[in-house]
Amino acid sequence: MNTRTAPTYDDVVAAAQRIEGHAHRTPVLTSRTVNEALGAEVFFKCENLQRMGAFKFRGGFNALSKFDATQRERGVVAFSSGNHAQAIALSAKLLGIPATIVMPEDAPAMKIAATKGYGGNVVTYDRYKDDREQIGRTLAEKHGMTLIPPYDHPDVIAGQGTAAKELFDEVGALDAFFAPLGGGGLLSGSALAARALSPACKIYGVEPAAGNDGQQSFRSGSIVRIDTPKTIADGAQTQYLGNYTFDIIRRDVDDVLTATDEELVECMRFFAARMKMIVEPTGCLGFAAAKQMKAQLQGKRIGVLISGGNIDIARFAELMAQ
Repeated sequence: MNTRTAPTYDDVVAAAQRIEGHAHRTPVLTSRTVNEALGAEVFFKCENLQRMGAFKFRGGFNALSKFDATQRERGVVAFSSGNHAQAIALSAKLLGIPATIVMPEDAPAMKIAATKGYGGNVVTYDRYKDDREQIGRTLAEKHGMTLIPPYDHPDVIAGQGTAAKELFDEVGALDAFFAPLGGGGLLSGSALAARALSPACKIYGVEPAAGNDGQQSFRSGSIVRIDTPKTIADGAQTQYLGNYTFDIIRRDVDDVLTATDEELVECMRFFAARMKMIVEPTGCLGFAAAKQMKAQLQGKRIGVLISGGNIDIARFAELMAQ
């Protein structure tokens, strides 16, 4: 049962004020090659250039900055495959809050190292056998820490929505908007901003084809749970949407699409070769779906949110060499 109030666009505005001066206002880039290929005007919101390399810093900092004195003293606990882990660890460091992060033992080594580097106390688990949420709850209860989940939390959702808010503030109304979908924090926050700032814009969430729980949930009208999907998009290896995120997605999103790992590698290669950017597989989901919808996007103004750029360089080189 949700005990907090569901977030609104007003919460996104408040979050934008709270994170100002702490989060980067990331660039919006365009590519003539992409525009010509899709027959559309495409704007990439580059959260791969955000602090700690992903949009997650926005929600993490927003949530922790609302802690009271007791919460700050006792600390925060979070569970994450990597980007939320780094976001909470860095935000906690900046705010002087002790942080414990529950991470899968097979998370990218770079993400574990970065989380520790930001001062986070990392506790590992087996993502295919253990329940990370239960581990997080147990630690929170035992030590009196506040649990901040990676997506299903109003303050996290509101913070994530500030990326889309910046995009719409900068480029104006759009015809379509694409964002990666894992647990739904980014997509639901983005939807709050899009509906307020560009009401006619079509909003699409994009998942890995191997893990389309969000698509199944969206089309069936209730949250569908799946086994942990096998995909290179580790940031979207979620098993189900959150209660807050699903309610917003069901209300405000137009459709949920999917992209294959092969399509993600193709997008990674394009970003590296033509736009000189390292983008992690999850960050390519939106662009992959926009390419699929080329026929419907002719002459339109399109927003694509690149969610992050955190990938081991050796793994990046391996995928590029395929």
